[in-house]
Amino acid sequence: MVSNRLLALAAGVVATIGLSMTAHAQQATITGAGASFPNPLYQKWGEAAKEGAGIQLNYQSVGSGAGQAQIRNRTVDFGASDAPMTAEQLQEHNLLQFPATMGSLVAIVNIPGVEDHKMRLTGELLSEIYLGKITKWNDPKLVEMNPGLNLPNLAIAPVYRADGSGTTYVWVSYLSAVSGEFKQRVGVGTSVRWPAGTGARGNEGVAGTVRNVRGAIGYVEHAYAAQNKLVTTQLRNKAGNFITAEPEAFQAAAANADWSAPNFAASLIDTQGEKSWPIVSPTFILLPKNPQDATRAQNVMKFFDWAFRNGDQMAVQLDYIPLPETVEDAIRAAWTAEVKADGKALWPAQ
Repeated sequence: MVSNRLLALAAGVVATIGLSMTAHAQQATITGAGASFPNPLYQKWGEAAKEGAGIQLNYQSVGSGAGQAQIRNRTVDFGASDAPMTAEQLQEHNLLQFPATMGSLVAIVNIPGVEDHKMRLTGELLSEIYLGKITKWNDPKLVEMNPGLNLPNLAIAPVYRADGSGTTYVWVSYLSAVSGEFKQRVGVGTSVRWPAGTGARGNEGVAGTVRNVRGAIGYVEHAYAAQNKLVTTQLRNKAGNFITAEPEAFQAAAANADWSAPNFAASLIDTQGEKSWPIVSPTFILLPKNPQDATRAQNVMKFFDWAFRNGDQMAVQLDYIPLPETVEDAIRAAWTAEVKADGKALWPAQ
């Protein structure tokens, strides 16, 4: 005969399983794809939002170009891109663009004997490296810039993004801003024709290639450099000061952003400021104004609303820069005004 205690225990287990299955069934799912630049943060927010917001995020880090293509084709609930889309593109595809966070790009190097933050570079020298004009680490220009370093007679192996990439867009925007020759020969875009170097896919691919190739140099989001313990360089900013890649420098640059730009497309490239890091950029979310599934669109907005309210500390821990509250409020206002189904606003979500 089964005791009353065992029966009660069994009933409790069944009830617990039932509650778990109910909670799982009630959890909403949203899909997104695009930029690898903010991927570490989106994955962190996604994990926390399962419990915090009851939303399951499925985000694929496939590059900004692919993210733009997928949201144009409506194969995901939202796209993500480090490169802002033009007003014409947004209108053509009926998309709302808004920033989710800000991040910074850094130059990473693999040079024997050179430690983190020790090497000094300028935008002009970086452009000459990526143009194939400076090919050895003991080039006189680099030696003159770094009198305290013993730079070896080692070939420079530039690494760039092989996929359509918003990270590339930000990087070449910076190099084009400081070098007229780079702007003329290479220009600005998510995918450009590189005069020198080797391609790798994603921030992950660039970070891995630089880590494994002696003499390599590449560009990645700062979080990837920090997580992979890669060697970063100092950069000279617009004020003429050599700056170390650290949160205070990123925040100094972010303080100079002009968020009045159309479609939130603020530029933080080579901003003014004595302590500003020269390569900081917002990263953007692309959301249909006329969603095929109103509930899923509402859940996308719920997810980012939750992230804006609860995700700042997670962003800072991963070296991203949270948006100002005024910008977050402006984003919510844009959701209300522009994202609609059957003529009715979907935000605030009911």
